[in-house]
Amino acid sequence: MLYAIIAEDVPGSLEKRLQVRPAHVERLKALLAEGRLILAGPHPLIDSEDPGPAGFSGSLIVAEFASREAAIAWASEDPYVKAGVYGAVTVKPFKKALP
Repeated sequence: MLYAIIAEDVPGSLEKRLQVRPAHVERLKALLAEGRLILAGPHPLIDSEDPGPAGFSGSLIVAEFASREAAIAWASEDPYVKAGVYGAVTVKPFKKALP
């Protein structure tokens, strides 16, 4: 089943986010290689694709997992979680309707 992983950054997290981004992206690439990643990306803090020093307010990942528990376990090991970039992470079942 698909799950949406909705993460909220802590204020002032941009520097930490940039430091651990390579490890975060590697985990996403592994999901992609397994054919399980539907989409992933950050939420810019301002109305711009490149928010510069304003940074990001969080991230959204939609991927396939065997269960909600498996999705939660995967999310809890994210480098952004471990580095303190994310202050909160919510995992919800997701039903893709379109396209």
